[in-house]
Amino acid sequence: MPSLGNYTTDSTNGHSNIFGHEKCDAYLLFHLETFLGKGFRAFLYFLGLAYCFVGLSAITARFFRSMESVVKHSRTVETLDPRRGTKIVKDEKVWNYTIADITLLAFGTSFPQISLATIDAIRNIGNLYAGGLGPGTLVGSAAFDLFPIHAVCVVVPKAGELKKISDIGVWLVELFWSFWAYIWLYIILEVWSPNVITLWESILTVLQFGLLLIHAYAQDKRWPYLSLPIERAERPEEWVPAEAAKYRPLDKVHDPHSEVSQVGEEESSGIVDIFSIHSGEGTAHFYQNLAGEDVTESSTPRNGNIIPEESDLLSIWKHQFVDALMLESVESRKLNNIYLRLARIFWQSLLLPWKLLFAFVPPYHIAHGWIAFICSLIFISGIAYVVTKLTDLISCVTGINPYVIAFTALAGGTSWPDLVASKIAAERQLTADSAIANITCSNSVNIYIGIGVPWFIDTLYNYIAYKEPLRIENAEGLSFSLLVFFSTSVACIGVLVFRRLTLGAELGGPKVWAWVTCIFFMFLWLIFVVLSSLKVSGII
Repeated sequence: MPSLGNYTTDSTNGHSNIFGHEKCDAYLLFHLETFLGKGFRAFLYFLGLAYCFVGLSAITARFFRSMESVVKHSRTVETLDPRRGTKIVKDEKVWNYTIADITLLAFGTSFPQISLATIDAIRNIGNLYAGGLGPGTLVGSAAFDLFPIHAVCVVVPKAGELKKISDIGVWLVELFWSFWAYIWLYIILEVWSPNVITLWESILTVLQFGLLLIHAYAQDKRWPYLSLPIERAERPEEWVPAEAAKYRPLDKVHDPHSEVSQVGEEESSGIVDIFSIHSGEGTAHFYQNLAGEDVTESSTPRNGNIIPEESDLLSIWKHQFVDALMLESVESRKLNNIYLRLARIFWQSLLLPWKLLFAFVPPYHIAHGWIAFICSLIFISGIAYVVTKLTDLISCVTGINPYVIAFTALAGGTSWPDLVASKIAAERQLTADSAIANITCSNSVNIYIGIGVPWFIDTLYNYIAYKEPLRIENAEGLSFSLLVFFSTSVACIGVLVFRRLTLGAELGGPKVWAWVTCIFFMFLWLIFVVLSSLKVSGII
């Protein structure tokens, strides 16, 4: 099969219009594809791209469940009460709240873009010019995260309900590193070494992610000299309201068959409440609300991380395949509207191949969810690989600049996990911390890891093989997009600050003002997409 990375630029330059006269000899599966009409081929490839995004939505729920198990892992800590001389036993989460948001949540939800950019860099090894698909997708994804996702989160709370950031200091630190990431990218593209990326620039880009983690942790722990002198507002122990959390008492007799049934019902319910990871519940499907006060020593284990026996795990894994083949859930069978019921069956039919494939991901009860977490990332990388192939083919057939596809279709499709994560947080959490932190942290991860690691791979190879830096073919267009993004993002953050000062919260409030904010954010996103697409296409 011909290499897709080599002909994309040539074919794009050869087309003055969409569906020009030059023939695209590349294909995805069969050489017979080249004999089809360009319009029909473009339609098929766009359809395939959309189906890949459906696959991302299918793996998202399983990925979030595994991440929930990872972060819920707790340990039993024994201390001595100095006044009474009694032993105090309590459970503490292994993961720090802030670090979990920046690493597992932000990194995990940004992994489709990161893997796409890394794949683009690996297949570009040996080329003096960097691929544009990865950086274009990551910058476009940052705009999608900041504008459309904020727009959704603002209107999600119930009418009149206000949700504000409780730890404004941590958010300001994350916001600073998010803005600095794009300023830094502009500096290395246009100031220090215009149009090229050196090995040291790529190394510094990756290392700044570590500085973000240290600074955010220092702010969370209020370290002197490294943190802002801003007090944290009262933060509830239960980040998810008790009446909304799914809960199963532990004092009931354990029945492996009911266990399997419960897992099946959870899987068919669609969206998982991933943000109970910050509450006092247990891991997996065993939920235990831990007492807020200290307890004296007891022979009763208080850790909620109960792992099913091996036979139960096999039953649960088997049920994943059974559930994947089910086209109707218990809830859909109760629907009186036949059209809505048929629509759900049709959607489940589309998801069936993906669900059957993802059923091979081990249950998230094993090893505190780490195995399922890693397997989910592997499947996401596989989908990202197919997406890169389809994008190249769409560019080859239609003549559309790859940057334009990256800014629009790829950015929106690969940002789906970010949208789902922030939407769930805005709906279910008592504060706006994770909903907004996921957006700002994801944007930082996009640059420091998503662009830094792929550029490090290519610059290291070029330095060893050619003693040459990595050249950026459309650096001017990318830099222009960064300037547009920076300008519009200032307006977005300004609106959030204005809402905080006037309404007292960033999310929710009166429905009229929430929808006005939503429309304004979407308008900012359209400005970014239109101006960036016109610039990289050479129209302006």
